[in-house]
Amino acid sequence: MSKNKLIITEFVSLDGVMEAPGGEPGYKHAGWVGAYFSDELGAYKGEEQLSKDVLLLGRKTYEGFYGAWPSRAGDPMADKINSMRKAVASTTLGSSPWENTEVVADDFAGHVAGLKDSADGDLLVAGSRTLAHSLLAVPGLVDEINLQVFPLILGSGARFYPDTEEPLKLALLSSQQMPNGVLAQTYAPQT
Repeated sequence: MSKNKLIITEFVSLDGVMEAPGGEPGYKHAGWVGAYFSDELGAYKGEEQLSKDVLLLGRKTYEGFYGAWPSRAGDPMADKINSMRKAVASTTLGSSPWENTEVVADDFAGHVAGLKDSADGDLLVAGSRTLAHSLLAVPGLVDEINLQVFPLILGSGARFYPDTEEPLKLALLSSQQMPNGVLAQTYAPQT
């Protein structure tokens, strides 16, 4: 058993869409989180991020984060994201100028398993749909899934839930309804 948890966190619509929640270009509903972002959701995300040791990102999410967070220095969330250890799964990136960032081209799941044993605290995957799917495919690797479920149906877009041959059984660990209707739900994959 690893000493640290691997946690995947995602903003999702009721129909499971996770694409472009913050306004990333190329998706017709980009920015769908904005109308629902609240002090309560901000506090939840802040607590979630500040309590983790390593941030794991896929290449596309890394590009979005790297384009946004380094310029936001000065608030606790930005300072944490900028200074914390980061691992990026990419066969094309090569390296990163972002502080404390390593790019891993091969066997990212194996790298993550090692980080679960060696890091000073829990690991967090934010966004990074392809990476999340690949980590969920490794039995016992993911310890928790934090979903912030928004009360809207987008009808199209990349979905968080992977296509699988076998059902992925989950146990609900907690559920919190925010005043704006967003549900913060934590699940544990069952092996």
